[in-house]
Amino acid sequence: MMFSKEENRLITLTGRGTPGGALMRCYWHPIALADEIPPGGAPMPVKILGEELVLFRDDRDRLGLLGLYCSHRCADLSYGRIEDGGLRCLYHGWLFDINGRCLEQPAEPPESRYKDEIRHLAYPVIERAGLLLAHMGKGEPPLLPSYEFLTATPEHRYLQKTYLECNYLQALEGDIDPAHLSYLHRSLYHRVLGRKDARTVPGSAKSSSAMFLRADRRPKLEAERTDFGVRNYAIREAEDGQSYVRINNFIMPNKVANVGGEGRVGEGCSIHWHVPVDDENHIRFDFIFNRARPVARERYEQEATNEVIKNRFRRNKRNRYLQDREMMKTTNFSGMGDCNAAQDAFATETPGPIHDRSREHLGTTDVCIVAARRQLLTAIAAVQAGHDPIHVIRDPAQNDMSHIVVVSEVVPSGADHKDLWKKRAQKPQAAE
Repeated sequence: MMFSKEENRLITLTGRGTPGGALMRCYWHPIALADEIPPGGAPMPVKILGEELVLFRDDRDRLGLLGLYCSHRCADLSYGRIEDGGLRCLYHGWLFDINGRCLEQPAEPPESRYKDEIRHLAYPVIERAGLLLAHMGKGEPPLLPSYEFLTATPEHRYLQKTYLECNYLQALEGDIDPAHLSYLHRSLYHRVLGRKDARTVPGSAKSSSAMFLRADRRPKLEAERTDFGVRNYAIREAEDGQSYVRINNFIMPNKVANVGGEGRVGEGCSIHWHVPVDDENHIRFDFIFNRARPVARERYEQEATNEVIKNRFRRNKRNRYLQDREMMKTTNFSGMGDCNAAQDAFATETPGPIHDRSREHLGTTDVCIVAARRQLLTAIAAVQAGHDPIHVIRDPAQNDMSHIVVVSEVVPSGADHKDLWKKRAQKPQAAE
């Protein structure tokens, strides 16, 4: 698939008034971790989809997301006071509620009704499983898809937020791509004790996923378009004529469900949700979920302590990702430590803030990437025609996400790998 500069602009630019921005605004997106805005906490400035906003809880613990600059004289509302049912600007005391209504203009004459004419920019916000999510589009918001991971209780989830210095699509495509696992994330150890990729894979009595990724570096890749995005298959050779099958999912418009978590493979997944800050920066929200047992929180927190400083990777372009050429000889392929997410940052930030896809020379290993791009272009065209894009859910009867399944499994020779996700489908728990 040759990708033109115009197509590249369509799916990378997400500001207000752009076709890609109109697509993004059809969906709910995480904008913060819930514990960043505790009850009684200070308002927090955020920038999402190129819009400068302020996130807060009012004195009734209701969540609000307003335009950052006061409708009066454009003072920064993130410095404001939480009181009297809203957020009060420090400059002249104008008070806004979570719906953008101006409740008070105390310096105006008592008989003035001018406040009733003001409608400040406001977006709805909801809290689910430790995330704060916003809908920034027009009209009635759709249903939040009933992803199983959004029902997880605190002990069954781990959340992390990191800023990346590149367009959201670059990191999203890195997560979709199954082929790079055999290279960028390859360990040079025979087995890395304690790492999540060292677990024995179901169907195999003696091998871990890392061993299969290292042994077969030419996976057979297939992409299957679905009602939520794209289901991606990577099939590698395994012992005794069997096949190692790995399935991940591109979920419209900006997230990927991957093999991850800990415990036994198949107990959960890792969600990487890439939310544009602007066209050249984005936030990666990582959601690690295990339905069967508590997550190993201490291990993830220790890794974050080692690799992340103030929500940014310690390894970055300015320090060349702390690459160690000696480590490349003995420890891992990249020489960039053991954190896969930091290695991914190298691969997705170094092409530049907005990767020019017209310069690419795609190969057979890019079939999953191409399928995702086509889904995005098709969805943009649907929005331009006045329709909802795929994976915008409005009917509760259609809000079943149990067919979004990740797989890491060895199957017998001749087995149909496309049946695996059907066997592993998990019906979502009822939301509280």
